[in-house]
Amino acid sequence: MEFNHKSVLLDEVINSLNIKPDGIYIDGTAGGAGHSLEIAKRLKNGQLIALDRDPDAVKIATERLSGFPARVVKSNFSEMKQVIRNLGIDGVDGVLLDLGVSSYQLDNAERGFSYHKDAPLDMRMSKEGLTAKDIVNNWSVEQLADILSRFGEEKFAYRIAKKICAEREVRETQTTLQLADIISSAVPAAARRDGHPARRSFQAIRIAVNGELDALNTALDDAFDILNKDGVLAIITFHSLEDRMVKLKFKEYCTGCTCPPDFPVCVCGKLPRGRLLTRKPIQPSVKELEENPRSRSAVLRVIIKN
Repeated sequence: MEFNHKSVLLDEVINSLNIKPDGIYIDGTAGGAGHSLEIAKRLKNGQLIALDRDPDAVKIATERLSGFPARVVKSNFSEMKQVIRNLGIDGVDGVLLDLGVSSYQLDNAERGFSYHKDAPLDMRMSKEGLTAKDIVNNWSVEQLADILSRFGEEKFAYRIAKKICAEREVRETQTTLQLADIISSAVPAAARRDGHPARRSFQAIRIAVNGELDALNTALDDAFDILNKDGVLAIITFHSLEDRMVKLKFKEYCTGCTCPPDFPVCVCGKLPRGRLLTRKPIQPSVKELEENPRSRSAVLRVIIKN
């Protein structure tokens, strides 16, 4: 299957990064190399380091970036600090993280990300380690309910977890449509009219399989740390859990004095480490929403290091 993926907020990302021809940039989620390619096109003496943990993405990004000042590395973006150290690089001028699941991963049924197509329960971005099938068939009711609630913000988490565990006593849950049907049967009929009933649960299981929030937590601090002065960190999120993490971390970077408000003068000496490019997050244009409905939940936040 061809690796097709429409890069979300492409123009907005490129404008926000304010790319310098001799700068060093990281695309921590190379995917189909859409953003990466546009960054690389603007470099002359600079360099792009494109990371992805998905071996399929690494292969296609390597092909598409051939001939450009770019290097593709198979790695989780949470390891970017070590990656640039290995390359002898001290700091970078911009970092991009597009946290969405690529269209290729969603549309390629065998990857097991979609609740619309029947496939083995996989959901591994790296094609290594724990699978969704392992979680669904081996985790306890309490463990399942916990991730469905925390990572999917699913209000019927315990009902769904109980149903999953009851069904696997009869037969092992092996495919995406099996799981989607189990989830649907556990959700009240009225709730099924509010989008696909399996959407939140599939998101939660995928996050658990790939350790996405832990990786993001590490990557946020590391990405900001490795930025040069006036370097740019741009992050596209697609659900509230990620966006909340990014928003709060950016607020922390932009906060200076932390002395109690009743202190007459500042004694902590803390200064803001960064400044927001825009006060409000950047969202897709009407035109982009019409051309790519999958961009509807995308939010871009950008911070510049002081």
